[in-house]
Amino acid sequence: MEADSKPKKSGARLCCVCNQNRAALKRPKTLELICRECFYAVFEEEIHQVILENQLFKPGDRIAIGASGGKDSTVLAYVLSELNRRHNYGLDLFLLSVDEGITGYRDDSLETVKRNELQYGLPLKIVSYKDLYGWTMDEIVKMIGLKNNCTFCGVFRRQALDRGAALLKVDKVATGHNADDIAETVLLNILRGDIARLSRCTSIITGEDGPIPRCKPFKYTYEKEIVMYAYFKKLDYFSTECIYSPNAYRGFAREFIKDLERIRPRAILDIIKSGEDFRISTTTKMPEQGTCERCGYISSQKWCKACVLLEGLNRGLPKLGIGRTQGLNSDGKKDRKRDSRTPSIESKQCGSLEF
Repeated sequence: MEADSKPKKSGARLCCVCNQNRAALKRPKTLELICRECFYAVFEEEIHQVILENQLFKPGDRIAIGASGGKDSTVLAYVLSELNRRHNYGLDLFLLSVDEGITGYRDDSLETVKRNELQYGLPLKIVSYKDLYGWTMDEIVKMIGLKNNCTFCGVFRRQALDRGAALLKVDKVATGHNADDIAETVLLNILRGDIARLSRCTSIITGEDGPIPRCKPFKYTYEKEIVMYAYFKKLDYFSTECIYSPNAYRGFAREFIKDLERIRPRAILDIIKSGEDFRISTTTKMPEQGTCERCGYISSQKWCKACVLLEGLNRGLPKLGIGRTQGLNSDGKKDRKRDSRTPSIESKQCGSLEF
């Protein structure tokens, strides 16, 4: 009698796609119960369709995959390699990594990238801040502290990727920016009032008028699904967060996005859609794109942002180019004759290939 009184266990839920195998996970993007094999299939097929619909690549293209060793770039390298073989894209794929010079973080993650080079059979190119700029992030943080270090790293990394891509002579750079990243960027650009970046941050291809275009095959792919894919596939990736970014401004937008996702998963795609549908007033003055007089890199100012920041570091004025500062004369002293309301070269943002 006691045995009969115990509640019977309900049967295992079946995959909503094949309706045969036992469901192994609930997709964060759609909340569907799905088995592993079907998850792999729909995950890869969605990315394949994004590539086709947006014409991200063409046969014979040389593509550099921005590889940090983290989950996004590792999954991107694996999936692009698989799709390239499966669908005969005809691409020559390369791994391109940037060594920022962060002891205990980037040196360890680069070891992961070197293993990926062997695992996926993709040639690897590493460029470093030290070689390109004469500074490592460890040295920069020692000088400027933790408050504004992400500004230096972001500006230098974007340019370093372009420098590395030029050395590889690739046609395009593919980055692992996912749907969560893009939704965060939309919010950040609204909060900062950065109209120029807001108008292009949701574009799946950027920099078409610059030296080397970039594309984001993961534009509609949720971060949680990338993590699940890497976990179930047992991919080799580095999961430690940067030691210098715990207080980064982007982190606050990231937490907000995660809160929204818990309430309604569709919110991430809706924010991206909102960013796509924004229309900038025709009366809004946009920065005119040119080239840096110092290094020749793309810029909307006389000097690109990287050169302004480097000038500050080399002159012992690390806050040069951070925020809205007064102009500085050749002696490194503040030019008090300059109207503080007039933006100087140092205070303006450079036109870059930021996603």
